[in-house]
Amino acid sequence: MKEREITLSQAAIGRTYQIVRVGGPEPVKRRILEMGLLPGSIVKVLRIAPLGDPIEITAEGFPLTVRGSEAQCIIVVEVGA
Repeated sequence: MKEREITLSQAAIGRTYQIVRVGGPEPVKRRILEMGLLPGSIVKVLRIAPLGDPIEITAEGFPLTVRGSEAQCIIVVEVGA
């Protein structure tokens, strides 16, 4: 069974995900990739601001804050709790 793909902006707090792909306009995609959010990377959602922007995550053990607009461009699948 194939895992359900969602955007990082739809991810739940406390859950762990693997990045499947990064999309969006080229400047946004480049910024995301430069932050180290590459396909195959494991991310965990730590906190989400009340209005959904920004989202605080850890990526491969490093803390990052991602804008809501960037999170919508990151496609993930859940890999664990």
